[in-house]
Amino acid sequence: MKCPFPGMDPYLEGDLWTTFHIQLAVEIARQLTPLLLPRYLAFANQRQVTDTPEEVAIEATDVYPDAGVVEARQAPSRIAGAALAEAPIKLTTVMPSLVPHSWVEIRDRAGRTLVTLIEILSPTNKRGDGRQEYLRKRNKVLLSSAHLMEIDLLRKGKRVPMTKPMPTGDYFVFLTRTNKRPESDVWPIALSDPLPVVRVPLREPDADVPLDLQRAFSTIYEASPYGVAVGYSQPPDVPLTKAAAAWAAERVKAGKNIEQA
Repeated sequence: MKCPFPGMDPYLEGDLWTTFHIQLAVEIARQLTPLLLPRYLAFANQRQVTDTPEEVAIEATDVYPDAGVVEARQAPSRIAGAALAEAPIKLTTVMPSLVPHSWVEIRDRAGRTLVTLIEILSPTNKRGDGRQEYLRKRNKVLLSSAHLMEIDLLRKGKRVPMTKPMPTGDYFVFLTRTNKRPESDVWPIALSDPLPVVRVPLREPDADVPLDLQRAFSTIYEASPYGVAVGYSQPPDVPLTKAAAAWAAERVKAGKNIEQA
């Protein structure tokens, strides 16, 4: 099944993101491998990072129970003459969880030296403690001899830091070359646009190699059950603007008509 959108699917920015994120790293490495051999190797890597949800609403009623709830409790029990106060309410605490984070490394075949790091940003990279952890890793790469490419296919969360305001775009690809830092190449991507073919740098004098992000995305989507797993009848987990939501609804409707034809 083909994706109803020309580029990134905004419905994947939700509970399906983790599986898409993993597959995208593997597909990028697979696409680049024949362009890199025999001098370079591309590997998809993964590690577990700690994620603590930030969007937890704390209402006054969560902290201060209303009198009716408290008064409905049973009278305090007694043990050896001492009154034991039962907890008047029960709440669910925020628990950290381990989530996988994937990226792609291009390494020199002879010495296994890191040449280019391709980061695929996840929600944990763009919020809270996870963002701070990612920025520390990012700073180390920027001070190294490796190129850094960052693929941000998430509309929500903070972008990577830049000295000037970010251009308009729903998604971005950032590239910092070792010999041109701090200057960065930036690809802004609108929701209605296909994902671009970007240039992946290697060691001089070797030429850049192309990375077709739209082909990578389409390969994953069409080989996976996203077409039936995504709840297109409901709004996406990360809300769209009114205009974008209307456009997305038309795309979904058109996609269904094509499938039924």
